[in-house]
Amino acid sequence: VQLVESGGGLVQPGGSLRLSCAASGFTFSSYAMSWYRQTPGNGRDLVATITNTGGSTVYADSVKGRFTISRDNAKNTVHLQMNILKPEDTAVYYCKSRLTGRDYWGQGTQVTVSS
Repeated sequence: VQLVESGGGLVQPGGSLRLSCAASGFTFSSYAMSWYRQTPGNGRDLVATITNTGGSTVYADSVKGRFTISRDNAKNTVHLQMNILKPEDTAVYYCKSRLTGRDYWGQGTQVTVSS
């Protein structure tokens, strides 16, 4: 199983970024996918989850209305569109899959929201 995130960077408050996670090594279309984020000294917090078909999504209250998770099962990718970014969104963002009771994580991508 391999998960590779991309798309992070430095953005001004109010700006947008689109994160991507390329998955391989498992049947992507059979599993829900999630995005988490982590700030220094803290654990990883759930940002959003999408079911295997993309038919249902769940968001943390702090990102509802600003972030959108989506997936392309033909390309084995999951995305996180982040709009109206705030300084408190600054974190390392990880994608995660859970297969047969085990969690798999990507290496993370840094998002910094600052003027």
